Formats: sequence, structure tokens, C-alpha cells
Amino acid sequence: MQTQAPAALLVGLTSPDDAAVWQVDEQRALVVTTDFFTPVLDDPYDYGAVAAANSLSDAYAMGARPFLALNIAGIPPQLPVEAAREIFRGGAEKAAEAGVFIAGGHTIQDEEPKYGLVVLAWAEPRRLLTKAAVQPGDVLVLTKPLGIGCITTALKRQKARPEHVAEATRWMKRLNRTAMEVALEAGLRAATDVTGFSLLGHGYEMAEASGVGLRIVWAQVPILDVAREYAHTLFSFAGGAFDNREFFGPRVVFRRELAEPDQMLLFDPQTSGGLLLAVPPGRWAAFERLARARQLPFWRIGEAVAGPPRIEVV
Repeated sequence: MQTQAPAALLVGLTSPDDAAVWQVDEQRALVVTTDFFTPVLDDPYDYGAVAAANSLSDAYAMGARPFLALNIAGIPPQLPVEAAREIFRGGAEKAAEAGVFIAGGHTIQDEEPKYGLVVLAWAEPRRLLTKAAVQPGDVLVLTKPLGIGCITTALKRQKARPEHVAEATRWMKRLNRTAMEVALEAGLRAATDVTGFSLLGHGYEMAEASGVGLRIVWAQVPILDVAREYAHTLFSFAGGAFDNREFFGPRVVFRRELAEPDQMLLFDPQTSGGLLLAVPPGRWAAFERLARARQLPFWRIGEAVAGPPRIEVV
């Protein structure tokens, strides 16, 4: 049985967020997170790079700057050594791009490859980004388009075209570092990253933690064109999308009629997705100016509203 959490633990099990946060002193907080998963891509190097970017994302979602990491891996005995080496190389080079040093790690034998990182990062306690800081009137912003899960599921079914996989891979390998830096410079306080629980799932987590509702405008949500194609022609959704719909569906109200494939795209699990940011109206001009100056892609997709925690799609 766990005892009462120490005061230095700013974010832990009692206030779940994207990472754990331990306050070191008045100026520094240590942010710790871990993530790993089975391959979403056929190319070992790209898989390693995407897994590393995804692991780093939770630190960025907290407003933290990662500096140190450890590998976590499960490697099948029959996997060629060259493939395993490429997975680790992809992870190491993506970590290096982020300014992160991989100092070691742990590997076991497993039937299916698994790879990810334990990540340590520094943050300023007074400038943390959390799920619980959304206020009514805040503008909701997404920094990567949806549809990644739809495309990678088509790949697993051997129905995805190489150019479409390449486009999805480019987005997955893109670090959320710039999005985090812009958010901090603009004075934002609320963020999360959109990953396995989908836009609606992670959005609801923010709504619940903050005690607000979220209104999402369907026409403004960025979705990769090919993902719409695969959704409507192949109904290419992973099991996680149906799990998300079952669990989060009762918390979502569709105010407009959407075909089932379009609804499912909002429940689509993302790998290394973008940040979902809440921008106070008074910070919007600064955020927009900084984002454009830093060439950060962003889409304004809705707003936070007063009321019970739920999501309305209009």
C-alpha cells in the first residue's frame, strides 16, 4: 500500500497527467515519463525514430525540456541483428535531434518487437503545462493532423500505398518541441498530447481535469486526406479506436450528423500525435505570432466552454 505522496510530487497518481513531476527546488522540477509500443511501421529505423519521438512527447506536453533517456526494448531472438540495430539507431538519432542523451537501458527477449524510452526532463514549476488549467473561453489548438492510426492500420492490412505511409511517417517523426516552446513563450498553461486515446479521449481528459466542456468544430479539425479515403473505403481502424469510442463515447455529444467513418476518425488512436493546446483569448495574438515565426503548423479547432465536463462536436 502506498503512503501519502510527498509534497515534492507535484503531479502523480492523485492528479494524473502526461508525466510525473517532482519539484527539486523553487526553480526546477524533474519530469519523468516512459512509453513503448510494438511496431507501427515496417522500416526498423523509422519505427525506432517514431517510438522515440512519441516517448519524448509526454515531456513536451508538460512544458519540460528532456535531457536524458534510457532505452526500453523487447527483441525477438529471431529478429536479424541488423534490424535491431536500426531500431536503436533510429531512436538514438531522434533523441539526439531533441538534445537528449541515451545513457543505457534494458532489453529483454520477447515474441514481438517493443521499443521506447524512459525520459527525464527539466521544467519550471510555475510554468508547467497541465491538463487541469483550461478555462472557459480558451481557444483549442491542434498541432498535427489526425488520421495516423487509420493509415498505419491500412499498412498492417497491406493496403496502404508507400507515399501515404511516408506522409504519416513524416508527421510521426516530427518532435513536439517547437509546439512546447511556442506554448511556453506565449504564456500558455494547459496542454496534452494526442496519442492512443484519440483527440476525443485526450480532449475529455482535459475537460474532466479542468472542470469545463470542450466544443470542437468538425470542419476545422485537420485530418490527412488519405486517412479520410482509407476510413471511408476500407474502414481502416485499429481495435483501439473502437475501445476509445466505447469508453469515451458517452462523454461526447455529436451536435451535427457525421457518417460513422468520420466519427471514428475522432476516436482514432494517434502515434506521436500533436499537442492539444488551450490558448486564453488574451494570449491568442502572441501565440499566433510566435507560431508563424517558428513555422509551427497549427489548427484552431474549437473552444472551452463553461459547463459539465464533456465534448460537443458541432
